Amino acid sequence: MAVGFKIDFLWYQVGHGDFLHSFFSTISYHLEPNGWGSEYPYLMNELYQGKLSWKDVPKALTEVGEVRSKLKSFTPDKVIWDIEDTSKQPPWGQNISSTITSLANYFVTSDGRDMFEVLVMALKDAEYEKVDIEIESI
Repeated sequence: MAVGFKIDFLWYQVGHGDFLHSFFSTISYHLEPNGWGSEYPYLMNELYQGKLSWKDVPKALTEVGEVRSKLKSFTPDKVIWDIEDTSKQPPWGQNISSTITSLANYFVTSDGRDMFEVLVMALKDAEYEKVDIEIESI
């Protein structure tokens, strides 16, 4: 089952739900020492929980930029597949492209796009269209 970001009739494919959970798990594990959503409430407590108001997009975009910048200092082997069970590993293990140099460029959607770029595009479209952004499975 594919998961992605939905804005009204627009759809931004991410991939499998486990992959999206890994993206958010990695952010929280490495960048939120006081727990899930403590540093990035719009991404972690709003968007990840299913819906972010288009009115909060500017705050979420600020969070995305900060997260991406900070994840540059973590090597790809520091990926967290599941924050509830940090022993779990991605299905591909350490077999990743040599172009992946940090956690900032580790996450690539199932159609080959950078996850951060897809997220920024979806957020900006939500703000432009004045429509909330949702995580949805199809």
